[in-house]
Amino acid sequence: MPAKFSPLTGKKTKTPAGQSQPSSAMDKLRKALSGRETSDDQDEERGNIITQVIDNNSLSWSTRVKGFAICFILGFVMSFLGSALLFLPKGLVLFAVLYTFGNILALSSTCFLMGPVNQCKKMFAKTRIIATIVMFLALFMTLIAAFVIHKKALALLMVIIQFLAMTWYSLSYIPYARDAAKKCFASCVE
Repeated sequence: MPAKFSPLTGKKTKTPAGQSQPSSAMDKLRKALSGRETSDDQDEERGNIITQVIDNNSLSWSTRVKGFAICFILGFVMSFLGSALLFLPKGLVLFAVLYTFGNILALSSTCFLMGPVNQCKKMFAKTRIIATIVMFLALFMTLIAAFVIHKKALALLMVIIQFLAMTWYSLSYIPYARDAAKKCFASCVE
């Protein structure tokens, strides 16, 4: 009986010869997000010990989705809370810090779905490398402006750059979204 990888359980299951398990859209999504877009023959041929260790110690699909949801929601709450604190004394510093940590949590939430190595590969792909570098620089500079330099205006500028870079980065995952955003912006400017 050939063994087939089950993304739901994270283990290989045996199917009777001649029978194939139905492949749903959810199974395909799980494979794509976990970086397992290989065929069954390629799965059988993988003999790399590192890959086997990673496969055996990886999180289950439901745990990945829960981790994603928790990090994403916490990131959103931190960003929203930072926005609410903006009008308090020293609120700009609190806003910059909470907004930055909220973005870091939201960004890291996708690591649960794709895995950290696959996430890094996609972040530094040719189409996203500039947005990724600008986003990380803005995240870092926001914290430097808030804690080291103590310049509120610079912290606010870095938050704006952070937002724009995160938006541009996120649009890179949606086909033709960047082109649509460019056309929309061009029509607004004209």
